[in-house]
Amino acid sequence: MTETVQPVLSARNLVKKYGRVVAIDHADFDLLPGEILGVIGDNGAGKSSLIKALSGAIRIDSGDIALEGRPVSFASPIEARQSGIETVYQTLALSPALSICENMFLGREIYSDNIFGRLFHQLDRNRMTVIAREKLAELGLLTIQNIQQPVETLSGGQRQGVAVARAAAFGSKVIILDEPTAALGVKESRKVLDLILEVRARGVPIVLISHKMPHVFEICDRIHVHRLGKRAAVVKPGEISMSDAVAIMTGALQVPAA
Repeated sequence: MTETVQPVLSARNLVKKYGRVVAIDHADFDLLPGEILGVIGDNGAGKSSLIKALSGAIRIDSGDIALEGRPVSFASPIEARQSGIETVYQTLALSPALSICENMFLGREIYSDNIFGRLFHQLDRNRMTVIAREKLAELGLLTIQNIQQPVETLSGGQRQGVAVARAAAFGSKVIILDEPTAALGVKESRKVLDLILEVRARGVPIVLISHKMPHVFEICDRIHVHRLGKRAAVVKPGEISMSDAVAIMTGALQVPAA
């Protein structure tokens, strides 16, 4: 790396094997403060395994991960979340039958500050509603009029917006987005990209995993190219063409890994 800024999230020499299959092969990773870092790579390149290692979904066999310069070892996504790393997977992990507000606080429910809350875990629904509305308003998502409506009544873009808003509301240090526009049309994709830019404007660094190269080149500050289980290169969108980025992904073009 040429940057002297300390990465918010970094990894060195990560290795993960499943029997004889090497999913992560001495991979390095760096996310800088306030940036959107695109992660691209062909199918089977190991992008998902890398992200799962960084977010606590899998345990690495060897290597080092650091958050704000401090070594970390997450045993689960919950531990990563408690440390300030929020991940929005492609499946969104939303409960369709629950309301928008309930999904925002799923696993983080606020209990009433009285005997019923302490003994019987009675939810403080009013407080959760107020906070959920504030968080959605901050990100310009109050086009959703009724935050008590079930998530299953929302469009694909609105569901993605709720998932990103939940991550932005609680991800204090890093947000990882796995293919956030994969199943969306042009109009809804635009809204999600604008939402990502809004989150970045609030100072939260974002990791964007995507196969949609135009989206990556439009909003990312740097692009991490993953190939054969490791970082092949780090490039800047303004300094490289999409075709060259694809060539690095496939191995047709080789550049020094940054």
